[in-house]
Amino acid sequence: MTQELNVLALIKGIERFIFVYDDDSKSVLIDDIRDKAADPSVSLNWFDAAVLTERVRNPAAQPDPADLLED
Repeated sequence: MTQELNVLALIKGIERFIFVYDDDSKSVLIDDIRDKAADPSVSLNWFDAAVLTERVRNPAAQPDPADLLED
C-alpha cells in the first residue's frame, strides 16, 4: 500500500520552512509548528503558525489572513 505524503512550505525571506507529513501525523505537525513559533531562535512567528496550521487542517481552502487575526 502506498502512503500519500503532503508537503507544506513557507518561504520567508531567505529562509525555507518545509514540512512533509501524512494524514495520520497532522496533530504532531501542528504541535511542531506551534513549538517553532514559540521558540525565539526561530523566525517563524504566530501569524505564520496560524496560516500554516489552517492549511494543515483544511488543505483545499484558501485562508483569508484577515480571518486569522480575529478573536
